[in-house]
Amino acid sequence: MDKEILITQAIEILDRAGFDISERCYIRPRSFDLIARRDDLLLLLKMLSNIDGLNERTARGVRFLSRHLMGCPLLVGEKTRDQPLERGAVYFRYGVPTLSLRTLEDYLLAGAPPLVYAAHGGLYVRIDGKQLRELRLKRGISLGALASDLGVSRRTVSKYETESMDTSVDVALRLEEIFDQGLLQPVDLFMPPAAEVDPGLIRDNILQHLEGIGFKVFPTEQAPFNAITQDDRMVVLTGVSKFSSAMVKKARLMSSLSEVTMTHSAVIVDGEVKVERIEETVIIKRREIETMDTANEFADLVMEKKE
Repeated sequence: MDKEILITQAIEILDRAGFDISERCYIRPRSFDLIARRDDLLLLLKMLSNIDGLNERTARGVRFLSRHLMGCPLLVGEKTRDQPLERGAVYFRYGVPTLSLRTLEDYLLAGAPPLVYAAHGGLYVRIDGKQLRELRLKRGISLGALASDLGVSRRTVSKYETESMDTSVDVALRLEEIFDQGLLQPVDLFMPPAAEVDPGLIRDNILQHLEGIGFKVFPTEQAPFNAITQDDRMVVLTGVSKFSSAMVKKARLMSSLSEVTMTHSAVIVDGEVKVERIEETVIIKRREIETMDTANEFADLVMEKKE
Protein backbone atom coordinates (compact mmCIF):
# COMPACT_ATOMS: atom_id res chain seq x y z
CA MET A 1 0.00 0.00 0.00
CA ASP A 2 1.28 3.46 -0.89
CA LYS A 3 2.14 5.64 2.12
CA GLU A 4 -0.25 8.37 0.97
CA ILE A 5 -3.13 5.89 0.94
CA LEU A 6 -2.06 4.58 4.34
CA ILE A 7 -2.11 8.08 5.84
CA THR A 8 -5.44 8.96 4.21
CA GLN A 9 -7.10 5.82 5.57
CA ALA A 10 -5.61 6.36 9.04
CA ILE A 11 -7.00 9.92 9.06
CA GLU A 12 -10.43 8.57 8.09
CA ILE A 13 -10.36 6.11 11.00
CA LEU A 14 -9.25 8.77 13.48
CA ASP A 15 -11.91 11.17 12.24
CA ARG A 16 -14.67 8.56 12.58
CA ALA A 17 -13.38 7.78 16.08
CA GLY A 18 -13.86 11.41 17.11
CA PHE A 19 -10.25 12.61 17.17
CA ASP A 20 -9.11 16.15 16.48
CA ILE A 21 -6.36 15.81 13.88
CA SER A 22 -3.48 18.14 13.08
CA GLU A 23 -2.34 19.09 9.63
CA ARG A 24 0.07 16.62 8.12
CA CYS A 25 3.75 17.20 8.77
CA TYR A 26 5.40 17.39 5.36
CA ILE A 27 8.55 19.08 6.63
CA ARG A 28 11.68 16.91 6.67
CA PRO A 29 13.24 15.45 8.68
CA ARG A 30 10.21 14.39 10.69
CA SER A 31 9.63 11.76 13.36
CA PHE A 32 5.82 11.84 13.01
CA ASP A 33 3.27 12.43 10.24
CA LEU A 34 0.39 13.83 12.28
CA ILE A 35 -0.89 14.28 15.83
CA ALA A 36 -4.40 13.42 16.98
CA ARG A 37 -6.30 13.97 20.22
CA ARG A 38 -9.51 12.57 21.72
CA ASP A 39 -10.19 13.81 25.23
CA ASP A 40 -7.04 13.03 27.26
CA LEU A 41 -5.56 10.65 24.68
CA LEU A 42 -2.89 12.26 22.50
CA LEU A 43 -1.31 10.20 19.72
CA LEU A 44 1.80 11.01 17.70
CA LEU A 45 1.50 8.85 14.61
CA LYS A 46 4.12 7.72 12.14
CA MET A 47 3.03 5.86 8.98
CA LEU A 48 5.21 3.41 7.04
CA SER A 49 4.07 0.70 4.67
CA ASN A 50 6.99 -1.49 5.77
CA ILE A 51 7.47 -1.01 9.51
CA ASP A 52 11.10 -2.11 9.25
CA GLY A 53 11.73 1.27 7.63
CA LEU A 54 11.59 2.95 11.04
CA ASN A 55 15.11 3.75 12.21
CA GLU A 56 16.33 4.23 15.76
CA ARG A 57 16.81 7.99 15.45
CA THR A 58 13.27 8.58 14.21
CA ALA A 59 11.86 6.32 16.92
CA ARG A 60 13.86 8.21 19.56
CA GLY A 61 12.51 11.49 18.21
CA VAL A 62 8.84 10.49 18.37
CA ARG A 63 9.28 8.91 21.82
CA PHE A 64 10.94 12.11 23.05
CA LEU A 65 8.16 14.35 21.71
CA SER A 66 5.48 12.03 23.08
CA ARG A 67 6.96 12.09 26.56
CA HIS A 68 7.22 15.88 26.75
CA LEU A 69 3.78 16.46 25.21
CA MET A 70 2.13 13.86 27.47
CA GLY A 71 1.23 11.71 24.48
CA CYS A 72 1.79 8.23 23.10
CA PRO A 73 3.79 7.29 19.98
CA LEU A 74 2.24 4.93 17.46
CA LEU A 75 3.52 3.44 14.22
CA VAL A 76 0.89 2.33 11.69
CA GLY A 77 2.00 0.06 8.86
CA GLU A 78 1.13 -2.74 6.52
CA LYS A 79 3.89 -5.32 6.62
CA THR A 80 7.21 -6.40 8.04
CA ARG A 81 9.63 -7.69 5.43
CA ASP A 82 7.34 -9.70 3.15
CA GLN A 83 4.77 -10.64 5.79
CA PRO A 84 1.58 -8.64 6.39
CA LEU A 85 0.96 -7.47 9.93
CA GLU A 86 -1.43 -9.74 11.77
CA ARG A 87 -4.81 -8.24 12.54
CA GLY A 88 -5.25 -7.90 16.30
CA ALA A 89 -1.50 -8.07 16.98
CA VAL A 90 0.86 -5.39 18.26
CA TYR A 91 4.48 -5.20 17.14
CA PHE A 92 7.24 -3.03 18.59
CA ARG A 93 9.93 -1.12 16.74
CA TYR A 94 12.54 0.60 18.95
CA GLY A 95 10.01 0.91 21.75
CA VAL A 96 7.21 2.28 19.55
CA PRO A 97 3.96 0.24 19.52
CA THR A 98 3.17 -0.77 15.95
CA LEU A 99 -0.01 -2.10 14.37
CA SER A 100 -1.96 -2.40 11.15
CA LEU A 101 -4.76 -0.13 9.97
CA ARG A 102 -7.34 -2.84 10.65
CA THR A 103 -6.05 -3.32 14.21
CA LEU A 104 -6.26 0.44 14.74
CA GLU A 105 -9.79 0.44 13.35
CA ASP A 106 -10.89 -2.48 15.53
CA TYR A 107 -9.60 -0.74 18.64
CA LEU A 108 -10.79 2.82 18.01
CA LEU A 109 -14.11 2.10 16.30
CA ALA A 110 -15.19 -1.31 17.59
CA GLY A 111 -13.68 -1.08 21.06
CA ALA A 112 -11.75 -4.31 20.50
CA PRO A 113 -8.19 -3.84 21.85
CA PRO A 114 -5.43 -6.10 20.52
CA LEU A 115 -4.71 -9.16 22.65
CA VAL A 116 -1.58 -10.45 20.93
CA TYR A 117 1.91 -9.00 20.63
CA ALA A 118 4.78 -10.10 18.44
CA ALA A 119 8.21 -10.85 19.89
CA HIS A 120 11.18 -13.05 19.06
CA GLY A 121 9.87 -16.53 18.39
CA GLY A 122 6.27 -15.73 17.57
CA LEU A 123 3.06 -14.29 18.96
CA TYR A 124 2.34 -14.02 22.67
CA VAL A 125 -0.46 -13.04 25.02
CA ARG A 126 -0.75 -12.06 28.68
CA ILE A 127 -2.89 -14.12 31.05
CA ASP A 128 -4.95 -12.63 33.87
CA GLY A 129 -3.12 -14.59 36.58
CA LYS A 130 -5.48 -13.73 39.44
CA GLN A 131 -8.50 -14.85 37.48
CA LEU A 132 -6.74 -18.05 36.38
CA ARG A 133 -5.92 -18.99 39.97
CA GLU A 134 -9.49 -18.33 41.13
CA LEU A 135 -10.92 -20.48 38.34
CA ARG A 136 -8.45 -23.30 38.95
CA LEU A 137 -9.16 -23.44 42.70
CA LYS A 138 -12.91 -23.19 42.14
CA ARG A 139 -12.77 -26.18 39.78
CA GLY A 140 -10.52 -28.11 42.16
CA ILE A 141 -7.76 -28.53 39.56
CA SER A 142 -4.23 -28.94 40.90
CA LEU A 143 -1.21 -27.15 39.52
CA GLY A 144 0.20 -30.43 38.36
CA ALA A 145 -2.96 -31.53 36.59
CA LEU A 146 -3.31 -28.21 34.76
CA ALA A 147 0.38 -28.22 33.86
CA SER A 148 0.07 -31.71 32.44
CA ASP A 149 -2.96 -30.74 30.38
CA LEU A 150 -1.11 -27.72 28.98
CA GLY A 151 2.18 -29.53 28.41
CA VAL A 152 4.15 -27.14 30.62
CA SER A 153 5.77 -27.36 34.06
CA ARG A 154 4.05 -26.70 37.41
CA ARG A 155 6.40 -23.75 37.90
CA THR A 156 5.22 -22.22 34.61
CA VAL A 157 1.56 -22.46 35.64
CA SER A 158 2.49 -20.91 38.99
CA LYS A 159 4.13 -18.00 37.15
CA TYR A 160 1.00 -17.56 35.04
CA GLU A 161 -0.94 -17.12 38.27
CA THR A 162 1.45 -15.10 40.41
CA GLU A 163 3.35 -13.05 37.82
CA SER A 164 0.82 -12.93 34.96
CA MET A 165 3.64 -14.36 32.84
CA ASP A 166 3.11 -14.14 29.10
CA THR A 167 2.48 -17.29 27.12
CA SER A 168 1.99 -18.54 23.59
CA VAL A 169 -1.32 -18.15 21.80
CA ASP A 170 -1.77 -21.95 21.73
CA VAL A 171 -1.47 -22.29 25.51
CA ALA A 172 -3.80 -19.34 26.06
CA LEU A 173 -6.44 -20.82 23.79
CA ARG A 174 -6.15 -24.16 25.60
CA LEU A 175 -6.66 -22.41 28.95
CA GLU A 176 -9.79 -20.67 27.69
CA GLU A 177 -11.04 -23.97 26.34
CA ILE A 178 -10.49 -25.71 29.72
CA PHE A 179 -12.23 -23.00 31.75
CA ASP A 180 -14.66 -21.85 29.06
CA GLN A 181 -13.87 -18.25 29.93
CA GLY A 182 -11.75 -15.43 28.54
CA LEU A 183 -8.45 -14.99 30.36
CA LEU A 184 -6.47 -12.73 28.06
CA GLN A 185 -5.43 -9.22 29.01
CA PRO A 186 -5.35 -6.63 26.20
CA VAL A 187 -2.07 -5.09 25.11
CA ASP A 188 -1.78 -1.57 26.52
CA LEU A 189 -1.06 0.44 23.38
CA PHE A 190 -1.28 3.86 24.88
CA MET A 191 1.48 3.92 27.47
CA PRO A 192 3.59 7.11 27.66
CA PRO A 193 7.24 6.38 26.81
CA ALA A 194 9.58 5.71 29.69
CA ALA A 195 11.99 8.46 30.68
CA GLU A 196 15.24 8.43 28.76
CA VAL A 197 18.28 10.62 28.37
CA ASP A 198 17.36 14.00 26.89
CA PRO A 199 19.37 15.53 24.04
CA GLY A 200 22.67 17.16 24.96
CA LEU A 201 23.64 20.77 25.41
CA ILE A 202 21.46 23.61 24.20
CA ARG A 203 23.55 25.22 21.48
CA ASP A 204 21.25 28.00 20.26
CA ASN A 205 21.80 31.32 22.06
CA ILE A 206 18.11 32.19 22.18
CA LEU A 207 17.17 28.83 23.65
CA GLN A 208 20.00 29.24 26.16
CA HIS A 209 18.55 32.60 27.16
CA LEU A 210 15.08 31.07 27.64
CA GLU A 211 16.63 28.47 29.91
CA GLY A 212 18.50 31.19 31.76
CA ILE A 213 15.30 33.10 32.61
CA GLY A 214 13.63 30.04 34.09
CA PHE A 215 12.25 27.82 31.36
CA LYS A 216 12.92 24.13 30.92
CA VAL A 217 14.11 23.82 27.35
CA PHE A 218 14.13 20.47 25.53
CA PRO A 219 15.80 20.63 22.08
CA THR A 220 14.02 18.44 19.53
CA GLU A 221 15.14 16.19 16.70
CA GLN A 222 13.20 15.67 13.48
CA ALA A 223 10.42 18.13 14.35
CA PRO A 224 9.12 21.33 12.70
CA PHE A 225 10.17 23.31 15.81
CA ASN A 226 13.50 23.58 17.60
CA ALA A 227 12.47 22.92 21.17
CA ILE A 228 9.70 22.30 23.64
CA THR A 229 9.87 25.12 26.16
CA GLN A 230 7.90 24.94 29.38
CA ASP A 231 7.39 26.30 32.86
CA ASP A 232 4.51 26.19 35.35
CA ARG A 233 2.38 28.48 33.20
CA MET A 234 2.70 27.08 29.72
CA VAL A 235 4.22 24.66 27.23
CA VAL A 236 5.46 26.28 24.01
CA LEU A 237 6.47 24.66 20.74
CA THR A 238 9.39 26.98 20.03
CA GLY A 239 11.08 27.72 16.73
CA VAL A 240 14.14 29.88 16.03
CA SER A 241 14.45 31.06 12.44
CA LYS A 242 14.96 33.84 9.97
CA PHE A 243 11.79 35.23 8.43
CA SER A 244 11.18 33.39 5.15
CA SER A 245 8.51 31.51 3.24
CA ALA A 246 9.80 28.27 4.78
CA MET A 247 9.41 29.78 8.26
CA VAL A 248 5.84 30.83 7.48
CA LYS A 249 5.06 27.28 6.40
CA LYS A 250 6.52 25.90 9.64
CA ALA A 251 4.63 28.48 11.71
CA ARG A 252 1.32 27.41 10.16
CA LEU A 253 2.05 23.77 10.88
CA MET A 254 3.13 24.61 14.44
CA SER A 255 -0.18 26.42 14.92
CA SER A 256 -2.11 23.28 14.00
CA LEU A 257 0.09 21.10 16.19
CA SER A 258 -0.25 23.40 19.18
CA GLU A 259 -4.05 23.42 18.89
CA VAL A 260 -4.22 19.63 18.98
CA THR A 261 -1.59 19.25 21.72
CA MET A 262 -3.19 22.07 23.75
CA THR A 263 0.06 24.00 23.93
CA HIS A 264 1.25 27.34 22.56
CA SER A 265 3.56 27.94 19.61
CA ALA A 266 6.08 30.69 18.94
CA VAL A 267 8.79 31.45 16.43
CA ILE A 268 11.66 33.76 17.40
CA VAL A 269 13.07 35.63 14.41
CA ASP A 270 15.99 37.91 13.66
CA GLY A 271 15.34 41.45 12.47
CA GLU A 272 12.13 43.37 11.99
CA VAL A 273 8.85 41.65 11.17
CA LYS A 274 5.46 43.23 10.58
CA VAL A 275 3.26 40.36 11.82
CA GLU A 276 2.49 39.52 15.43
CA ARG A 277 1.41 35.99 14.65
CA ILE A 278 0.80 33.50 11.85
CA GLU A 279 -2.48 31.81 12.62
CA GLU A 280 -2.01 30.80 16.29
CA THR A 281 1.80 30.88 16.21
CA VAL A 282 3.14 34.09 17.71
CA ILE A 283 6.10 35.79 16.06
CA ILE A 284 8.62 37.26 18.49
CA LYS A 285 11.61 39.40 17.59
CA ARG A 286 14.96 38.21 18.85
CA ARG A 287 15.63 41.56 20.52
CA GLU A 288 12.37 41.20 22.48
CA ILE A 289 13.69 37.98 23.98
CA GLU A 290 17.16 39.32 24.73
CA THR A 291 15.78 42.03 27.03
CA MET A 292 13.74 39.60 29.16
CA ASP A 293 14.82 38.67 32.67
CA THR A 294 12.00 36.32 33.76
CA ALA A 295 9.92 33.52 32.31
CA ASN A 296 6.77 35.49 33.17
CA GLU A 297 7.79 38.21 30.70
CA PHE A 298 7.98 35.66 27.89
CA ALA A 299 4.67 34.03 28.90
CA ASP A 300 2.96 37.44 29.06
CA LEU A 301 4.28 38.38 25.63
CA VAL A 302 3.05 35.14 24.10
CA MET A 303 -0.45 35.65 25.52
CA GLU A 304 -0.48 39.33 24.50
CA LYS A 305 0.40 38.52 20.90
CA LYS A 306 -2.19 35.72 20.76
CA GLU A 307 -4.89 38.14 21.87
